[in-house]
Amino acid sequence: MAKRRVVITGAAGYIAGRSLPVLRERYDLCLLDVRQTDRNGNEVEGIVRTDLLNRDRNAYREHFSDTDAVIHCGFTRANAPEDQFLAESDNIAMAYNVYQTCLEENVRRVVVISSNHATDFYETLIWSGRMEFVTPDMRPLSDNFYGWAKASYELLGFAFAAGKVGNGRKLQNIQLRIGGPRETVADNLRTENLKGMHRSLGAYLSARDQTQLLIRSIETENIEDENGIPFQIFYGISGNSHNFWSIANARKLIGYEPEDNSLIRFADRIAPVLADAKRDKERGVDADR
Repeated sequence: MAKRRVVITGAAGYIAGRSLPVLRERYDLCLLDVRQTDRNGNEVEGIVRTDLLNRDRNAYREHFSDTDAVIHCGFTRANAPEDQFLAESDNIAMAYNVYQTCLEENVRRVVVISSNHATDFYETLIWSGRMEFVTPDMRPLSDNFYGWAKASYELLGFAFAAGKVGNGRKLQNIQLRIGGPRETVADNLRTENLKGMHRSLGAYLSARDQTQLLIRSIETENIEDENGIPFQIFYGISGNSHNFWSIANARKLIGYEPEDNSLIRFADRIAPVLADAKRDKERGVDADR
């Protein structure tokens, strides 16, 4: 059986790099980026240098031809804080270019690397005790430009999935709100900040769970919502005991079954922090002072 052809944008970046070894084996990949080396300066084999901010989509259209799915990881960073709005505006324009090109080239589905920051205002409520859990169907609310751009990816993606823009075809669309995709989430666990520890452990996403989530997002046949729109938002986190973002819909709709749990993965580093917290409590010391 022929392998699916999958385009990965931002393929030299960190998120793509975590899953590339498995994805290379499973799919016929086309890797796009503006650079050919990763953050450590190592060359990424197979990169085609492509600027997806170019308004002339004919400059990169050929790479999307005869493609089953696109994983959109590409983005640009601001050089200074005062430039962040314009940089994030460029990221929204890049997402548009990807969506529109996919629509025109009959790509079946786009899987977009969004972020938990699309809803990070809710964390203000969670850590102040006014809310306990965030679900993907809640209205995206962010108090910064980065999160605003990610929420805009999602809203723009829904417009394409609804079939009311472009050529009228419904472009299947999955948004992955990535949490903490790194093994350093347990590096700064502190007795005096148990809420911060809860946050770090709840956000954890292992590389193999990220890869599984990407594969299931590409290969699940039907992703239509209750209104017949092929659009879904999933939180990109492992099966953590400390979760405060819901992955129930990912479990139900695409069969996501995370293999990792930060409580187990980092048990040896959590145990001494909790032991110290217990002693502090017995002495009447506030753990989150």
